[in-house]
Amino acid sequence: MPTPNQNHKKAITLFMILVALYGLGMGFSDSIFSVYFREAYDVDAVGRGWIELPRELPGVLVMFIVSGLAFLGDIKLALVAQALGIVGILALGLLSPPFEWMLVFLFIKSLGAHMFMPLYDSIGMSLAKGGGYGTTMGRFNGLRTAFGMLAAIAVFFGFRSGFFSFTTPVVSVFLIAGVMFAGIFVLLLMLKRNTDEVKSDKPRFVMKKAYTKYYILAMLFGARKQIMYVYGPWVLIELLGFGADNMAPLMIAGSAIGIFFIPLVGKWIDRFGTSRIMMIEAGIFMAVYLGYGIISAGLHDGWFAGMAAVVGIAIAVNIADRVTIHFGMVRNIYMRSIALAPEDVTPTLATGMALDHVLSITSAIVCGYLWWEFGPQYVFVFAGVLAAGNMIVAGSIGREAKAK
Repeated sequence: MPTPNQNHKKAITLFMILVALYGLGMGFSDSIFSVYFREAYDVDAVGRGWIELPRELPGVLVMFIVSGLAFLGDIKLALVAQALGIVGILALGLLSPPFEWMLVFLFIKSLGAHMFMPLYDSIGMSLAKGGGYGTTMGRFNGLRTAFGMLAAIAVFFGFRSGFFSFTTPVVSVFLIAGVMFAGIFVLLLMLKRNTDEVKSDKPRFVMKKAYTKYYILAMLFGARKQIMYVYGPWVLIELLGFGADNMAPLMIAGSAIGIFFIPLVGKWIDRFGTSRIMMIEAGIFMAVYLGYGIISAGLHDGWFAGMAAVVGIAIAVNIADRVTIHFGMVRNIYMRSIALAPEDVTPTLATGMALDHVLSITSAIVCGYLWWEFGPQYVFVFAGVLAAGNMIVAGSIGREAKAK
């Protein structure tokens, strides 16, 4: 009969394979959605902002779904999440639906993806022995990034050669993603037999005063993250004419750096604490947004007309943007470190995601109009203000820790 230690080692191995497939699946789907919307449906900046409503609304609903079904346990919920993701991405790949139906299937795919996000972190942190959440999640996320890079390489060559296309009746790149998500489903079934889950015996909605600063950090991150995901790439797609084959090398470069950078961030979190790392993160984001603001203003107003160097600078800023997103795990590790009870973790992460997405949806729409009416640079000014707020809250966490 397997010992608890043997079961734990097997669970770690299964989860690492799962993480690899997760990186591949996201690389063949969510990572290229911006270009998909542009090439398949000719979406402009305002339309791109509105698409975030059905794409990100599941992030709000996930609080009620995950908390309401907490009695199922993390892994059963993750199975439901993957089933939804499989249905949504295969429908997009096989049907090439008209715009209205695309939004429906995008919603289904996104619901599965958003349900899985807090569960991924909760399951991953539960596999850390004796603390060390940063180091453990750093290793998992570094592996996920490595396989995301492999997906980006395949996307680059697939679109450059014409093997992949968003305008064909069957979008094969999405079918590949569906296979990856199906593999995750099978691995979750195997993982369930080798893991002791933390679960509630009833629906568990968590909203506690002790977690207030986590909620604030989640909201600030949601707003500026959406700007980073949507409008950072849009500078290259809309203002510089980049396509999927042009964007893929940037994903590859960001991922190549992230493979080594993410485990370091995890170790830094364990060594220096969450407050310091969040302050560093906010400072880097402010620098990135300043770069995006200058570049987009120059391209929009014609200051940089004919200047080839601006393309290189925009690429460098985009890569830096992609690398700094790897600090994102620090908020969930902070929440785990202050949890009053183990069963609080998953519902609280889901609540944080809901708050994140309320601000995410709002900022996507508002920033679409800022871009359209006033110029793209104002989107990044707004993002910089949010990053400054993040730095202030993170600093207050550090002061409280010293006072204890």
